[in-house]
Amino acid sequence: MSTTLHAEPRTKSSRGALRRLRSQGKVPAVVYGKQFGAAAIALDARELSSLLRSEGHGIVELEIAGLGSRPVLLNEVQRDVLNGKLLHADFHQISLDEKIQAPVRLEFVGESPGEKEGGMLQIVMHELEVECVAKDLPEKLTVDIGSLQIGDHLTVGQLRFPEGVAAAEDEDAVVVSVLAPQKTLPDDELNAADDAAEENAQHSKAANTVEKS
Repeated sequence: MSTTLHAEPRTKSSRGALRRLRSQGKVPAVVYGKQFGAAAIALDARELSSLLRSEGHGIVELEIAGLGSRPVLLNEVQRDVLNGKLLHADFHQISLDEKIQAPVRLEFVGESPGEKEGGMLQIVMHELEVECVAKDLPEKLTVDIGSLQIGDHLTVGQLRFPEGVAAAEDEDAVVVSVLAPQKTLPDDELNAADDAAEENAQHSKAANTVEKS
C-alpha cells in the first residue's frame, strides 16, 4: 500500500456549496468507519483522478488534515453522465488484518494460438472480486492466455491466485475466450452468388418492362 490520498474536512452543505467546491477543483466525499464515523471530506480532483487511473480498487492511505490517516477502500464514485467529471466518492475504513472482499484488475498476458489463426479474443471480465486479508490484496491478477486455441476459454476456477487470496465469484464463470472467426464463403461460391444476384436483377428488370408495355 504505497498510495496516500490527501483530504480536508468539510461541512455537509447545500447543492450550491457543493458546486462551488467542485469549481475549486475539489471532489466532495464521505469516509465511513470506526475512527471517522461518517466524515464529510473534500479531495483534490486531480489526485483522485490519478488514483482511479492507477489503482482505483486498491487499498490507499487516506490522510485527513487534523484527523489522522487510516487505510481505506474506495466504495463508489459518481461522475457526471455528460462530461465524466468526478462528482462524489465514498470510502470505507478498514483494518489491514481483517478479511475483505474487493475487485482486482485482471491483466492479460501472452498471445493465444487461436488469435494467430484468425480467432477473436473476447475478454468477459476486466476485474474479479476476491476475498483475502486486506494487507494481502493484490494490485492485479495476471491471466495467461498463451495456450488458448480457437473455441477455448478460461474460467475463474482456472486462474492462479496468490497465497491467501481466493475468488469470491462463481468458479465456472468465463473470464476470457477465443471465438471462431466468422465463416467466409470460398471465391467460387462468392462468384456464383454474384452471378445469381445479377441474373435475378435482369429477370426483375425484364418483368418490369413487360408490365409497362
